[in-house]
Amino acid sequence: MKAARFEYARAATCRDAARLLKESAGAGKVVSGAQSLGAMMNLRLVQPELLVDVRPIEQMRGCIVEADAVTFGANTTHAEIEDGRVADPTRGLMPYVAAGIAYRAIRNRGTLGGSLAHADPAADWVNLMALLDAEYRLDGLEGMRMVRSTEWMSGAFSTALGEEEILAGVRIPSLSDAVRWSYYKVNRKPGEFAEAIGAIIDEGRGAVRRGLIGAANGVPYVFAAGPLIDRWDEALAQTHLQAAGLAAGTYEYRIHRTALIRAIDAVRR
Repeated sequence: MKAARFEYARAATCRDAARLLKESAGAGKVVSGAQSLGAMMNLRLVQPELLVDVRPIEQMRGCIVEADAVTFGANTTHAEIEDGRVADPTRGLMPYVAAGIAYRAIRNRGTLGGSLAHADPAADWVNLMALLDAEYRLDGLEGMRMVRSTEWMSGAFSTALGEEEILAGVRIPSLSDAVRWSYYKVNRKPGEFAEAIGAIIDEGRGAVRRGLIGAANGVPYVFAAGPLIDRWDEALAQTHLQAAGLAAGTYEYRIHRTALIRAIDAVRR
C-alpha cells in the first residue's frame, strides 16, 4: 500500500516546526528518519494532512558534552551512536543497545528522537532513557522546557509532548567509571521489537544501583535494584514484576522474570 495524499514542509528551526504544526490544527506530524511513521502511513494506520520535516534543523543535530552529562540532538541516528560517532556518557551501554535495534539500514536513518517521541513500550530507547534517568528537551512556541524520564510516558504511544512542541534533544547523565551495566532483550530473532527487557546499572553500594523491567506494554518500570543484585529474592522480584503490570504465572511474567534474572547475572560477572 501507499500513503494517502499529504502536504510536505521543511522546518528551519524548532519554533518554525511548532508554527507549522499549529497551523495544521492537529493534522500535522513531525518526520525525521520516518522508519516508524513511514511504515504506518503506507499501511494507512495514520493519515496526516501535513508532514513537517525536521531534518534540516541544526539544533537537533550533534551533541553537547558537559562535565556530568551529554545532550544528544533528537536527529542523532541509531547508527551514529552504534559507531561511536557521538559522545557516549554510558561507557558502552548506548552503543550496545543501538547495535541491537532493527537492522543496519533502519539504524542508518532512524533517529533517537523519533523513537522516543513514538514511545512504543517495546522499543529500546524509551526503556533505556528511563533507566538512565534522562531529561527530554522540548521546544515550541511557548519556549523550551525539560521533562524528566519519569514524566515522559503516560502509557503506550503517549508522551508529555504537546501538540505544538518538538522533541529537540535528550540529556543523559554520565555514568561513573565504576559502573557495571547489563541489558538483556528477549525477542524471537535479531531486529525484532522486544518481548521483554531486563537491564541494570550498578555503580556500587552507596551509589546508583538501578534496574529496569521494560517492554511490558506500558510505562517502563524502574526500581532500586541493589537488594536483588546482592541476593536474588523471589518474593521481592515478584513484587517488582507485578508493579510493572505483569500478572504472576502468565507467559509475559515468565519472560520478563527471565530477562531480569539474566540481566542481574550478567552485571554480577
